[in-house]
Amino acid sequence: MVLKVAKRGAIPPFIVMDVMRAANQREASGEDVLHLEVGQPGTGAPAGVIEAVRSALGSDRLGYTDAFGIPPLRERICRHYADTYGVMVDPGQVFVTTGSSGGFVLSFLAAFDPGDRVALASPGYPAYRNILSAVGIEVVDLPVDPETNFQPTPEIVEREMTRGGSLDGLIIASPSNPTGTMIAEPDLKRLAEFSAAHGVRLVSDEIYHGITYGERAQTVAAFLDEAIIVNSFSKYFSMTGWRLGWLVVPESLLRSVECLAQNLFISPPTPSQVAGVAAFDCFDELDDNVRRYAANRALLLRELPKAGFEKLASADGAFYIYADVAHMTNDSPEFCRRILAETGVAVTPGTDFDPSRGNHFLRFSFSGETEVMAEAARRLQAWTAGSFAADAD
Repeated sequence: MVLKVAKRGAIPPFIVMDVMRAANQREASGEDVLHLEVGQPGTGAPAGVIEAVRSALGSDRLGYTDAFGIPPLRERICRHYADTYGVMVDPGQVFVTTGSSGGFVLSFLAAFDPGDRVALASPGYPAYRNILSAVGIEVVDLPVDPETNFQPTPEIVEREMTRGGSLDGLIIASPSNPTGTMIAEPDLKRLAEFSAAHGVRLVSDEIYHGITYGERAQTVAAFLDEAIIVNSFSKYFSMTGWRLGWLVVPESLLRSVECLAQNLFISPPTPSQVAGVAAFDCFDELDDNVRRYAANRALLLRELPKAGFEKLASADGAFYIYADVAHMTNDSPEFCRRILAETGVAVTPGTDFDPSRGNHFLRFSFSGETEVMAEAARRLQAWTAGSFAADAD
């Protein structure tokens, strides 16, 4: 007898994880790999975080916490909003989550019903699409391009509403994954006002805040009380494996998020919550990381065009460069496999982020060591010079 397998699990994979697995297999076989595929910092948690957890391990039972998270962390997050953005957030609206991934699950389940229509920019983070699809929510793609810095505008959203009908939600990310582009503050305010005027629930992914290379990112909480804000300790705070994030939740959704979290997660990891409090005292170390990302970004923006990767997104923040490689390939997954096999450089195909047009895009992550970025650029320059010269012959 063949037992049933639920359809909700039949969603696309998170392709970057498949690429990472292939890269790790290559390393395990004794061959070298330069990792430009994974969207995580090349450094571990800051020293103050490690010390705080060491202390807690010796003195704290580290049992379950309230589903909302420990009060010291929620209060420290509120102080962060006041200090960084000049925005006052009520600790009662801060909900600590098991990474931003847990935050997205809670947000989508609390705010949307099966059959609701939620729009997002394409290219965009694949887990938005895949989580929404798994819980029966209709994903509405908003194709974006360099004309709008790969970000949605009220005009693009309104055009979709005219064509396809009303929307229940809109997900934005600034800085974004995979493009690293940002929404300028006046445009962010326009999107917030548009969402409020049209009854569209705005979900703002702010997990790359703190990692910018010019204009500082602004929070949507400055413009809209009914938005859901998602943030994480994974990126700027360099704590990916600690699985800790937070939500700023509108009052109308608080009880729904709490009941969902109690049943799905019980509470976020307690050692990570202790670590999160300490992380806000580590800005000097964390800003050193951002200076390294900036150096890596400058290096790749200078060197990638020498390898033929000339059409690059602006990379205003985060640690990604999104490259249009239509002149090189129409099959980015196979192109990435060739690059890994022939150069040892691991990069991610655009199909992970844009199902319809990602076949001619690549994403480079520059979160590692600067020496690794320089060597990757050298290998790619040599590879494209040899490979495409041979193709021309």
